[in-house]
Amino acid sequence: MPGPSEWFDSWAERTDKRKGWDKVSKLTGLVLLKGIQHRLRSKNLVDTHSVKPVEANVPASPPSPDTLEGRTTNGTFNDLQTPAMGSMGTRFGRNVPLADAYPDAEAKMLTPDPRVVSRELLTRDTFTPATTLNLLAAAWIQFEVHDWVDHGDPDWVDAYKFVLQQGDTWHEDPFRIPRARKDPTWSADEGLPPTYLTADSHWWDGSQIYGNDPAFAAAIRLGEQGKLKIGDNGLPPPEAVAHVDLAGVAGNFWFGLALLHGLFMKEHNAICDMLRAGHPDWSDDRLYEKARLINCALMAKIHTVEWTPAIIAHPTSVAAMNIDWWGFVGQKAIKRFGRFTRWDLLTGTVGSTKNHYGAPYTLTEEFTAVYRLHPLIPDDFTFRSVADDSVVAQHEFPDLTVINVQQRLQDIGLSAGFYTFGISNPGAIQLHNFPKSLQEFHRADGTTIDLAATDVMRIRERGVPRYNRFRELFHKEPVKSFAELTPNKQWQEDLAKVYDSVDDVDLMIGMYAEAPPKGFGFSDTAFRVFALMAPRRVKSDRFLTTDYTPKMYSAEGLKWIDDSTMVTVLLRHHPELAPALKGIPNAFVPWNRVKA
Repeated sequence: MPGPSEWFDSWAERTDKRKGWDKVSKLTGLVLLKGIQHRLRSKNLVDTHSVKPVEANVPASPPSPDTLEGRTTNGTFNDLQTPAMGSMGTRFGRNVPLADAYPDAEAKMLTPDPRVVSRELLTRDTFTPATTLNLLAAAWIQFEVHDWVDHGDPDWVDAYKFVLQQGDTWHEDPFRIPRARKDPTWSADEGLPPTYLTADSHWWDGSQIYGNDPAFAAAIRLGEQGKLKIGDNGLPPPEAVAHVDLAGVAGNFWFGLALLHGLFMKEHNAICDMLRAGHPDWSDDRLYEKARLINCALMAKIHTVEWTPAIIAHPTSVAAMNIDWWGFVGQKAIKRFGRFTRWDLLTGTVGSTKNHYGAPYTLTEEFTAVYRLHPLIPDDFTFRSVADDSVVAQHEFPDLTVINVQQRLQDIGLSAGFYTFGISNPGAIQLHNFPKSLQEFHRADGTTIDLAATDVMRIRERGVPRYNRFRELFHKEPVKSFAELTPNKQWQEDLAKVYDSVDDVDLMIGMYAEAPPKGFGFSDTAFRVFALMAPRRVKSDRFLTTDYTPKMYSAEGLKWIDDSTMVTVLLRHHPELAPALKGIPNAFVPWNRVKA
């Protein structure tokens, strides 16, 4: 007989399907979201390790005390009972049953042609802005994704091939998409669909700054006072950059990421100064480790209570994200009395009791799939001075990519860069708004890809279900027609030209076509994955739960996190931005334009 929890979850699911969590009162909506989240935790955390464990990074000897008190380069020893959990070389998990995680047979998997999907449904003819956000929000999510997700270098040798359609001017025929790098530990007879290994840790550990390669991690450190080496341009020194592989995720580096990398490297060093003032006897290593812990937790906080509420600005979801970090007692009470209980509903997920909810912690292929948010990137940029709003420079996106970043930083400057990103809008996450420059993206390693087509193909290849089946597995009703999928009549016609049936629609395409809830920058379908996985990244991490204590962070460190916001971080290192940020409650919404 179902218990009270199952009855509650079932009631929440039925009510959500009938009314929608976003169309009821805030209090009722919060209750529904809690039930939805609980159902997702019980049904949508699927283990890909227990059938055949991956022996990556299994330590040969017990951990040292230093390992227990700081984040490791490869992500080991976060979970002390299973030291390899979440570390580099472990598998991505799943949010759908394993029976639903098999990719289609290749002939069906290649249909419809992803290049056709890209050209017919994603090409941006006119830029559609997301007017409630600024461009810093677009840079931020890529900055964070580079900490979370890396499947390693793709395989061009056995690439997928597609005959070019009439009128397609791509530079080679057949059109090619590289395959995802395979998990060498996987075999077809062991009860798992194809799995993939992470080339980064799954933890929220700032690896995009601190590195996951020991040589890079060592080269970026100053060697005294716990600090990082920062060049005049705000980036790591050449000896550290020499260890970066431009064939991988680092090849996607661009001006927007450079701004944030430099900012949080400076923040690390400022934290070191704060800690050293109170603990002059701490060693270089201890200062570094504690500053990294504080910096990572601050980034997690900014993402939870600033970036996320900016992009899903529905009153109920904004309240839910603040409760997730601060609990029902709220920010003022936490700052005054501290986190006086480990009950997350009362004082927030941060500092609560660690819980993996029955499955080893990993990020998942479904999580990766819903973070395909490239329409946020514009094709054209007009940089302006924070002093008088005058035009400093104009560039197209290719001018701002990794091989040009150093020169652009020198020409434009950090102040104009941040100000421009603060006053400019990103693109809306919808059909017909994918950056043209990313549909023919010339990467630093010499390859050229259509990123839109690659995104579509990668989701299919990794066995993430198509849109309608995905909705069912995340406890939403499937749509019955293109008209039910989107109210936009032109999009309905466009979809019908590419897909034989609404059941064939790719997940990414369906999410872009779906009308989002009020205030949302992306679909409610994508939100289901965020509702499950965003708190899980905190709840499974001992440094953000059980060990989120004054002993681990220092009392000064916890206060730094509580008192800091993205606005205070920006002003700490760039006080000249003050006129643009005056009265701005959230750094990811449009800033003030300064007067000439």
